[in-house]
Amino acid sequence: MTVFFARALAALAFASAPVFAADEPMDHAAMDHQSMEATPMHAMGMAGTLGSYAFTRDGTGTSWQPDTSVHLGLHEMNGDTMYMAHARLYAGYDWQNGPRGDDSTFFSGMVMGSARYGFDDGSLTLRAMLSPDPVMGPRGYPLLLQAGESADGVHPLTDRQHPHDLFMELSATYARTFSAQDSVFLYAGWPGEPAFGPPAFMHRLSIMDSPEAPITHHWLDSTHITFGVVTGGYVHDNWKIEASGFKGREPDESRWDIEPARFDSASVRLSWNPTEELALQASWAKLTSPEALEPQHDQKRLSASVIYTHPLDNGWWSTTLAWGRKQITGDDPLNAWTIESAVKIGEPWTIFVRAEYAENDELNGHGGGMAKVGKASIGGVHDWRIGPHALIGLGALYSRNWVPAFLKAAYGGNPGGAMVFARILVQ
Repeated sequence: MTVFFARALAALAFASAPVFAADEPMDHAAMDHQSMEATPMHAMGMAGTLGSYAFTRDGTGTSWQPDTSVHLGLHEMNGDTMYMAHARLYAGYDWQNGPRGDDSTFFSGMVMGSARYGFDDGSLTLRAMLSPDPVMGPRGYPLLLQAGESADGVHPLTDRQHPHDLFMELSATYARTFSAQDSVFLYAGWPGEPAFGPPAFMHRLSIMDSPEAPITHHWLDSTHITFGVVTGGYVHDNWKIEASGFKGREPDESRWDIEPARFDSASVRLSWNPTEELALQASWAKLTSPEALEPQHDQKRLSASVIYTHPLDNGWWSTTLAWGRKQITGDDPLNAWTIESAVKIGEPWTIFVRAEYAENDELNGHGGGMAKVGKASIGGVHDWRIGPHALIGLGALYSRNWVPAFLKAAYGGNPGGAMVFARILVQ
């Protein structure tokens, strides 16, 4: 896998073959089923990873997003193989107010490469994704109302966002097409992402321009880095049904390594794209011993989401509405909601907003009571082009948090927070 990752990046930098950037919505009307059926997948070069649909539908892992999504990546065709590379890197300063707040610098983002070999009745895709997050150290960055993991394997990491692992994905996907509407696929990752929830937050067009993680992360998409996952599925036209076996335990506090695989948990997801601008999913998962600090507790999770993406004359508008529920065996279920939206106005400006609600039983210590909390954020980023496929940007965001009465003394009321950041995009 590492060889293909390096080949993808090197080919984009040095190969004499022309490189194109798919950074605009495609003309999906031209890609009708009749033309797809008449042309092999590898000859089109732009079909989806899992079947004969527009490649812009592909999200993280095996998830779907609207066909009208902007596909941010550099591509090069070399015979029957398509190479792709993409990078989005952030560095900034984070300030969180109140007695439980803190301030620090932070790093986040990803570097991604893939290679896809197409043949008459399908394709094989290899993908690697790396993150700079471990540079921050095991405590990550301050983020009020966040909970769910540990920095040292002993104490819970509360009011901070944990760093993601260096290896976010090392995966292979085999897809076999039977017609313009039907295909089957097998996905394996170590690490990878099981069939649960919407695309991971740092890849959702509706919020990917914000470096701030959602407080609903551990309801919706915290399984996006799983050390051991196998997913099988069937695609029919605009429907997809899939099931995964995977390791339920969250990654540990050692963020630089690859952990042993284990297949003790399961998930099922149904996806439907009723129009080019909409992507819907509903999913269920049973996780065995997901938390290292409470290994005796299993979890059941539910998720449902809708993503709407609309092209504009010189940009786009994307919105995600998502709900998640998690339940520890023997406890009451905890619900969470998020709505997030972003609009790109020409090349320079992107404005983003997010509002969240979560029922969290970890903010006052385990057994300290369930807290209904909320958060709202607004921000923007301005980009400058420094090359044909590279941009630098400067941005900022402000957030406000709401806590119930029994937590107001601990948090100093309803505290705020802010981030300023710089970023580099290769796309």
